[in-house]
Amino acid sequence: MNATRPMMRLHLNTMSGRLMAGVMTLALTAAACAGNEPAATGVTPDGTTTRVVATTTVLADLVAQVGGDLVTVTPLVPLGGEVHTFDPSPSDAVTISKAELVVMNGLGLDEWLRDLAQNAGAADVTIVELAEDLDGVDYLEPAEHEGDAADDEEGADEPEEDDDHAGESANPHLWLNVTYTQEYVEKLVAALKQVDPDNAARYDANATEYQQELTDLDAWVREQMATVPNENRRVISFHEAFPYFAAAYDLEIVGTVIDAPGQDPSAAQVAGLIEAIRDEGVSAIFAESQFPSDLTQTIAEETDVPVVTDLYNDSLGAAPADTYVGLIEWDVERIVQALQ
Repeated sequence: MNATRPMMRLHLNTMSGRLMAGVMTLALTAAACAGNEPAATGVTPDGTTTRVVATTTVLADLVAQVGGDLVTVTPLVPLGGEVHTFDPSPSDAVTISKAELVVMNGLGLDEWLRDLAQNAGAADVTIVELAEDLDGVDYLEPAEHEGDAADDEEGADEPEEDDDHAGESANPHLWLNVTYTQEYVEKLVAALKQVDPDNAARYDANATEYQQELTDLDAWVREQMATVPNENRRVISFHEAFPYFAAAYDLEIVGTVIDAPGQDPSAAQVAGLIEAIRDEGVSAIFAESQFPSDLTQTIAEETDVPVVTDLYNDSLGAAPADTYVGLIEWDVERIVQALQ
C-alpha cells in the first residue's frame, strides 16, 4: 500500500434540488468544542474553501488530513455520538444543502444520510461512500443478531425490532484496519480532486504525506500487537466493531455483549456469553467509551476477565484520541496492556 497507487473507482451519487441557504456549517474543530461559529481550516488562493460534510468525526478527520487548508469540514454525528442510532435534525439537512462534497462510510452504517439528503433537496452535491467497492478488501459478514456465542432459543423466531445493523451489506467498520483506511484515503483524494480540480496537486501532496504516516502507523500497530502472547488473543467486544482490527492484527473475537447498539441481550444470551468466556479462555473484554455499560462490568466481574472500558471506534474522543491516528494509538496501547 502506498500513495502512488492508481486511484480506485469512486462510488458516487448526486442529490437533486436545493434548499435555501441556512445556518453556516460548523467546522470540525468547532464541532469538537460544541461551538456555534464556523471555523474554516484555511482558504484557497481565491479566498474560499471547499465545504465538506462527513457523517462521523473519524471520517471528518480523514477529510481534514487530506484537504488541509483547502477544506472546511463538518461532522454530522457529534463527538462521542453514535452513528448507528443517530437522529438527524432539520439543521443537519441545511448543513448538507450548503456542502460541495458529502463523505459517508457506506455499507449501511450511515444509511440514514440518504433520507436526510432527500429531505434537504440539495442540488449538485457529490456523495462518496468510502467503504464501498474497495479493491483488495476482504469484506466480513455483518452481525448475525443471534447473540453470537449465546443464542436465545426461546426468542430465535421473533423478528428483530429497531435493528440498527439491518441495512448493512457487510460489517462496515473497515477503518480499524489501518491499511483499509489507506484505501479510504485514496478514494477520498479522488473525490476532492473531482469537486476541486484546480487544487489537485495539493490534494495529492497532502495525501502522499498522510499515507506515509498511515504506513508507519500500521507498522507500529503490528509491532505492538506482536508482543501479545498467543494464548492471550481471544477477546469479547461490546458490539461488532472490531472484526477488521482482529483479522488484521491476529485476534480472535469469541463473541459480543450486544448484537447492535440500543439492543440489550436476554438473560439467556448473557449466560451463554459468560459460559463462552470461560470455555474459550477469553483474556479481555473490549468496551467502548460511547457505550457505558453496567452489563459489561458485571460480566467482567462474573468471569474475572479484565475489561477495557475506554476504546474508540465510531467516534473520536478528547486528545490524544482526537484524530484517527490518535484513536488507533490510544486503542492499541490499551488493548496490548490488557492482553499482557
